[in-house]
Amino acid sequence: MTNADKARTLIDLYEAPEILRVVNIWDVVSAKAVATLPETKALATAGHSIAATFGYADGQIPRDIMIDFVGRIAAAVDLPVTADLDDGYADAGETTRLAIGVGVVGANIEDRLAPFAESVAKVEAIVKAAEAEGVPFALNARTDAVVRGGDKPLADKLADAVERGRAFIDAGATAVFVPGVLDADATRTLVEGIGHNRVSVIGLPGALTAAEYEALGASRISYGPLTQRVALTALQDLATDLYADGVIPESTRALN
Repeated sequence: MTNADKARTLIDLYEAPEILRVVNIWDVVSAKAVATLPETKALATAGHSIAATFGYADGQIPRDIMIDFVGRIAAAVDLPVTADLDDGYADAGETTRLAIGVGVVGANIEDRLAPFAESVAKVEAIVKAAEAEGVPFALNARTDAVVRGGDKPLADKLADAVERGRAFIDAGATAVFVPGVLDADATRTLVEGIGHNRVSVIGLPGALTAAEYEALGASRISYGPLTQRVALTALQDLATDLYADGVIPESTRALN
């Protein structure tokens, strides 16, 4: 498939009645391991996890390293790849052009609660850059209205998320990512305000299940850095067992 075909496929997955479930990956080998599963329809990178892989704090990895790495992931699989590109760096339009150039067909890009007009302009720049490349880029525009809303009441945070989300959709975003532990009432408020199959959520501990979010009209669920943390927990637990004269489990699969 061409990049444009992969992008169209990804958008169709966002718009389908079934919630798009993406198990976040962070390098080529994790991407291949997840891509081989028949349930996998698309791959999503976790920016936090890639940054940690290179020894950077979340959001601090340089753009050239991130673009190179997500390009390696996209080249290693046949599925559509959507990348976490932090806040788009200094120029979200150019970052989008670079990402498309290495085979990425969608992205999460954060507003970090920058001024409203600035945040909308960023979405417009991303959409314009993708159009210039001839790719219907699947932008999962992230608003941090809930996680960076400070001491505001939750109702006010949700209202801010809805206001920004509507504007992002009007500017051409495919979906709006609202991170945070969202219960049924909060999710319902977001879906009613932003649109059915337009709200993307994260499966943090304490969140609803994918099926429950699907029933409420969410379009996508991802898991951010939690998948890498589970993998690292397994590695650390294995190391502890091996130090105690344990052995490698016979059930271990040759995934690398």
